[in-house]
Amino acid sequence: MHTIRLSPADNVVTALRQLDFGTEGAVEMIPRGHKMASDKITKGQAVLKYAQVIGYAATDIAQGAHVHTHNLEFRAVDVAYDFATNLRPAAPMQKQESFMGYRRTSGRVGTRNYIAVLTSVNCSATAARMIAQHFTPERMSAYPNVDGVVAFVHGTGCGMAGSGEGFEALQRVMWGYARNPNVGAVLMAGLGCEMNQIDWLIEAYGLIPGPLFQSMNIQDVGGLRKTVDLGIRKIEAMLPLVNAFERTSSPASELMVGLQCGGSDAWSGITANPALGYACDLLVAQGGTGVLAETPEIYGAEHLLTARAISQEVGEKMISLIKWWEDYTARNLGSMDNNPSPGNKKGGLTTILEKSLGAAAKGGTTPLTGVYKYAEPIKARGFTFMDSPGYDPASVTGQIASGCNLIAFTTGRGSAFGAKPSPSMKISTNTEMFHRLSDDMDLNAGSILTDGVSVEQVGQDIFNMWLRMASGEKTKSELQGLGDYEFVPWQIGAVM
Repeated sequence: MHTIRLSPADNVVTALRQLDFGTEGAVEMIPRGHKMASDKITKGQAVLKYAQVIGYAATDIAQGAHVHTHNLEFRAVDVAYDFATNLRPAAPMQKQESFMGYRRTSGRVGTRNYIAVLTSVNCSATAARMIAQHFTPERMSAYPNVDGVVAFVHGTGCGMAGSGEGFEALQRVMWGYARNPNVGAVLMAGLGCEMNQIDWLIEAYGLIPGPLFQSMNIQDVGGLRKTVDLGIRKIEAMLPLVNAFERTSSPASELMVGLQCGGSDAWSGITANPALGYACDLLVAQGGTGVLAETPEIYGAEHLLTARAISQEVGEKMISLIKWWEDYTARNLGSMDNNPSPGNKKGGLTTILEKSLGAAAKGGTTPLTGVYKYAEPIKARGFTFMDSPGYDPASVTGQIASGCNLIAFTTGRGSAFGAKPSPSMKISTNTEMFHRLSDDMDLNAGSILTDGVSVEQVGQDIFNMWLRMASGEKTKSELQGLGDYEFVPWQIGAVM
């Protein structure tokens, strides 16, 4: 067999390898991962994959012809939404799973133990990096329970409105990183005159200054060099306190996993994303939390999520996000179909509808229990959704700020992404890429196609990997030192 049909209702199949003329009825060469018409499709007719509309034929398409950007067009979504009509509870838990984590005074559990140097504004970014860079592996060797001192710097914090979506999102990100359970202590560094004032942050979010939460700004301390020296002294005082945290047995219910994909291909919705969805279902059964994001990349599949919403209120929140994004792209003279990227299209994805249907599979099958703003603290257990752009660094930054202590990242084209303070695990959609990027991939979901392994078994493997890596086993991205430069708060609104 050289093609795969995902639903009997589909009028396209996906090529498992390059199809030459005559192979499986192909009337032209079909690249690996691309679609071939399994029936004649007339101009204007809906093209179906996953038993869902992924676009409309721009011309008549012969049976056996290549179906892609040259003959398939996108049309805006216009669907009727159902609420709470597809509620499938998680399967009963077989046994309570556990991992070795760092329990914080808040009661939450971390999978890593970092000291974070957070900046309120770009003007203090260099100071923060200098402070963090002082703590070399040699200096840190005396503190084996501390994963590192890491600077989280960004390019904004001033030249922006002092209220509204952009300002509030930045504050949620900073506050969220400060209280993420993977962070054992925080040093906040500012300039002093910025719009995003540290004192406002402390007051607005109820952060309590003390030995494990310190702040300073360059103007009050007396310049860059003095600020760096003071910052180093403050962290030197924190190190023995953070090193005193030790891993203890914790239930899997304390895991909150960000569900991500990047560099997607045609196999994403067939192998890795459904397997990740199965792992998410296993986590939900344990009382844990999965967090789907990237709102533009569930566009056209959101009706599948509203049907899983536990209430109309939760479902309406999802729809309001879709409407916001439609308005946002229109105001900026864009289109929701600006996505997929060129790389996605080369891998076989044609429209955002096709990409979204595959991306939504990461969320498994259990009820949607909550929908949240970007970087908003996630309080619901189970399968949840957080608004974000499709740009991976910005999306993952929001998920970590929302509380995720692990990140699961599927990729088909390949990605070398990492995200401190939460370990990021790479799951390959295809075996060829898994071997080609072996230094970056943690698990191969391509075995579903090449070795006949079931989606359920790979999903179980992913869940087991979460437990190991939550307990301290290093991800491939951690082993290569990734994660210091992937902190990218979503910048919404005008820069002034």
